[in-house]
Amino acid sequence: MSATAEGRLEARYAVSITGIPIGQGALMLDLNDIGYTAAGSATVIGLLKLISPGKGSAAARGNFVDGKLSPVTYSLNSESGERWEEIRMGLAAGTVRELSIMPPKPLPADRIPVTDEHRKGVIDPMSAMIMPVAGSGNLVNADACNRTLSIYDGRVRYDLVMNYERTESAKDVKGYSGPLIVCRVAYRPVAGHRPNRLQIKYMVENENIFAWLAPVAGTRALVPVRVSIGTMIGTLVVQATHFSSEPRARTAVNPAVK
Repeated sequence: MSATAEGRLEARYAVSITGIPIGQGALMLDLNDIGYTAAGSATVIGLLKLISPGKGSAAARGNFVDGKLSPVTYSLNSESGERWEEIRMGLAAGTVRELSIMPPKPLPADRIPVTDEHRKGVIDPMSAMIMPVAGSGNLVNADACNRTLSIYDGRVRYDLVMNYERTESAKDVKGYSGPLIVCRVAYRPVAGHRPNRLQIKYMVENENIFAWLAPVAGTRALVPVRVSIGTMIGTLVVQATHFSSEPRARTAVNPAVK
């Protein structure tokens, strides 16, 4: 049985740290039995905008192969003041085939090198938002939470190890009022990072990373409704304020790029 049927999601998110609003974002997904498209954007808001104005967008397309994600393209555009970055990545069968990063930057000497092996068996950060669930039973169950996401963002290769924590009911999420599965998340850097940096050491030891997942109507896929990350200056929360999904009539069109 395929990982999904067919559905569409439109979601909006508010970002805060210690309760202070610092950003907002949006996510749009189209899913069917064959593939998916994902597009997201984020903007700095509030007082933080006066200190470090910034915005970004990302997009990904891919297929479902044996119930698993198989990304095809990934792109990221980000701006912060006069600084900007563009990342373009092409993948096939879980392996990065093409990579472009502009502008090019010198690599720190203490960085763990990323090898060709590190670019195999991976998904991009945008595709990682989609978590297919095999089978035909209830989507929101403990087993759906237990997975490892092997992610490569063009610079850093890392794993997110997820395990079931509990089940809750959605509150204050416009468009969704059903059950949520809460996953505890562990950050495991693999390559491309600087192991002696204080932030990396903190994240590796961080036991306060959680993700709340909700189903996309008409599909067998889960998507984060809330993410909470303990940081050195307080708790960072990404919370959906609008989460609207609906099943769609089946079509012969594959949203993914071959």
